[in-house]
Amino acid sequence: MRTRWKWLFAICLIAAAIQLIRPDTSNPPVNTSQTIQAGLPVDPAVSALFARSCNDCHSNLTAWPWYSKVAPVSWMIVSDVRRGRGDLNFSEWGAYPAEKQQELLKEICQQVSDKEMPGSIYVLMHPASKLSDTDIRSICTWTQSLTKPNDNTRSKE
Repeated sequence: MRTRWKWLFAICLIAAAIQLIRPDTSNPPVNTSQTIQAGLPVDPAVSALFARSCNDCHSNLTAWPWYSKVAPVSWMIVSDVRRGRGDLNFSEWGAYPAEKQQELLKEICQQVSDKEMPGSIYVLMHPASKLSDTDIRSICTWTQSLTKPNDNTRSKE
């Protein structure tokens, strides 16, 4: 019986100690002239979908829930947000070259169509973020209206 109490005490001590290791959950500043809304005509419905389902990981507007302050969950969430911002950041859209923007627009449609985004764990924790088929069509219609067709043909002179 004493061994159990010792183990329980050790586990509680470790759980308390890891709370001291806190990753940064602050958001970088947003330069509104660099956002996707500043660079592209974003349909209001699509903008609302991005706000609901994408911005927490793909912008500098992350809403950090209470559990993002509790280790070790905080470490996973911060890692996911960093990775998401690294792949695509709507707050820094203007910093991408035009070719990269075109690539990202195509990828946005592909990821939501394949139901890879938003991620399943994120949807589990944020059920309202789940995209319906209508939502997916809206996003893809918008992205396709902005993508330029690949023109690999060169005119011969």
